[in-house]
Amino acid sequence: MQLQTGVDIIEVNRIKEAIEAQGEKFLNHIFTPREIEYCSKTNKMQYQHYAARFAAKEAIFKAISSKIMPLQEDVWKKIEIVNDVTGKPRANLSAFGFQDIVSMDLSISHLKEYAIASFTILFK
Repeated sequence: MQLQTGVDIIEVNRIKEAIEAQGEKFLNHIFTPREIEYCSKTNKMQYQHYAARFAAKEAIFKAISSKIMPLQEDVWKKIEIVNDVTGKPRANLSAFGFQDIVSMDLSISHLKEYAIASFTILFK
């Protein structure tokens, strides 16, 4: 068994500036359609939600980077953050085709100025 972890923190303003400067180009490069739909529905808090998902993708990438090809295309969109029926964020990594995941856990949080994420994955 191999336990991998990743953590990331980001300033919300960095994501806000990227979205305002690049618009859909940035959004479509980093986020899946479901993520964009979810975040855009949060109105005043959309930048915090985008930043939290960005931090989650970074944390996940850090945890799985040794298991994926170094120059794999569209890695950001292959990592999808979804919410389960209780609202807890979950990582959808099905695009990678991993067959050896035992368990994984994602935690994200955000304030007005910062977003943070922690991810743990256990491989066979």
